[in-house]
Amino acid sequence: MRETPRSQGTAKRPVGDTNAGHPQRRLGRAFAHSTGASGSGSPHRSDVRSPQTPRGVRYTGPDGRPGTSPPVPGRPPLFAPRVSRRAVASFALCAVAFALMTWQTASDGPLRAADERLGLLLAGEGPGALTQLLADLGSMAVALPVLALALGEALRRGQRVRPLGAVVAMAAVPALVVPLKLWIDRPGPLTDATGYYPSGHTATAMVAYGSAALLLAPYLGRSRTLPVAALLTLATGVGLVLHGYHWPLDVLGSLALCGMLLLLTEAAINGFCSRQLEHDGERHQGPGSPHT
Repeated sequence: MRETPRSQGTAKRPVGDTNAGHPQRRLGRAFAHSTGASGSGSPHRSDVRSPQTPRGVRYTGPDGRPGTSPPVPGRPPLFAPRVSRRAVASFALCAVAFALMTWQTASDGPLRAADERLGLLLAGEGPGALTQLLADLGSMAVALPVLALALGEALRRGQRVRPLGAVVAMAAVPALVVPLKLWIDRPGPLTDATGYYPSGHTATAMVAYGSAALLLAPYLGRSRTLPVAALLTLATGVGLVLHGYHWPLDVLGSLALCGMLLLLTEAAINGFCSRQLEHDGERHQGPGSPHT
């Protein structure tokens, strides 16, 4: 009978063959299946095509588990990852300053006494018409139309979240200022009427002009809008003090209070916009995308 022919890999080699011996491992497709080699890394994976996400270029996710290439971050908290250290430091400084001024004003401390001496010296200084004009920058009739124009421009450009944040911040001004006025019950520089701390005109100017600057910053740049808002707010405070409408601490207390309000508003807007962008990106990628 004829023997079944042996396969080429197991056939006997001639006696004089110099390559006789154990078969050598070849750097081919079979070696690519071994653990740690540069290849697919799985003996069940086809070697005809290259893998989509080789193990050598995979990244770990934010929780340390095997991630994707490129890495897809997890859903962040609303505020913490989006707030810079400078913003946190600014908020803390405003909070400390506001607490100190409110405490001194409510308790008739030495800071309030020095403030009243300085206020009486400054009241009536400067041209009356100019100081009145500057003080009127913080009135509703002037500040709110400026904010309305900025809101209209932002809405025209397709913004929704930022205008809503600006409206909420503006609505929060009387909710914060009026209870403090009633609690402190401080008389004005040239009148016996009370309810002058903190300054409502200063708060209106800072939030209205500051919110308008934040709305227009994506189109005009922060270096242009924020200095203008700061200048208008400071001009309002100077006019109020020089015309005798408010004590200096009334103005400074409003600046510190509304500084915290604007920082919170900006952080909330940025956090919400970032989450919305991530949600839209996940929705556009779909369930069958390679990152899943």
